[in-house]
Amino acid sequence: MSFLALDVGNTRLKWALYDAPQPGAMLIAHGAEFLENIDKLAEGPWSELPEPSHILGCIVAGDAIRRRVSAQLELWEAAPQWVVASPAEAGLTNGYDHPTRLGADRWVAMIGARHRMLARGEKRPLVVVMVGTAVTVEAIDTDGKFLGGIIIPGHGIMLRALESGTAGLHVPTGEVVDFPTNTSDALTSGGTFAIAGAVERMIQHVAKHCGTTPVCVMTGGAGWKMAPSMSVPFELVDSLIFDGLLVIAKSRFIQ
Repeated sequence: MSFLALDVGNTRLKWALYDAPQPGAMLIAHGAEFLENIDKLAEGPWSELPEPSHILGCIVAGDAIRRRVSAQLELWEAAPQWVVASPAEAGLTNGYDHPTRLGADRWVAMIGARHRMLARGEKRPLVVVMVGTAVTVEAIDTDGKFLGGIIIPGHGIMLRALESGTAGLHVPTGEVVDFPTNTSDALTSGGTFAIAGAVERMIQHVAKHCGTTPVCVMTGGAGWKMAPSMSVPFELVDSLIFDGLLVIAKSRFIQ
């Protein structure tokens, strides 16, 4: 009863094959491909995998990419399912004005973070941060209600916006320092501190609303860049989307 989990972002497709569709399942194989290379998955890295019984994916890259991924999945009999945010699932309640308009990656990451915390015997509010092409910062109360979240540009978008809108600035490779004394460091530090500040502000909001300090969980391909610059305790979890997909898969595929 193997399970293939798919995380299709704006830049890469990440996949993981587990021996069962449930949290704690053993990881059999995993990999990642840039979106320009996904048309070779069926004849490449997926060609020698054992056939999965169930396939569940999270995609934010749009319908054209989903069709290309689905075409590659035709080498197996199992029909893929794609997560869409709903009013409630897997113990999380969706407080968005229009629940189905919430990004699937945000929804899945929050489910993964909450169940990861509950599995440790904790029951606290949460702030869930995804650092990728865009940065999302989500608030969840102690009872598992998604209160709302913010979206800001990621590092790359911030730097490209400055380059295109400001004469004489070019995207640099700078360092993050407390007091930048050159333009490269000033741009890199500014983007990093903007993200860190957004996270810290959300933690303050949640603490005030819930009456207790939230657990902060961070994920995303660029999460490691933020780690040295954070002034609040947090946990960096690379597999948060897959954690959430495993939780959802258990509720959908195991009776």
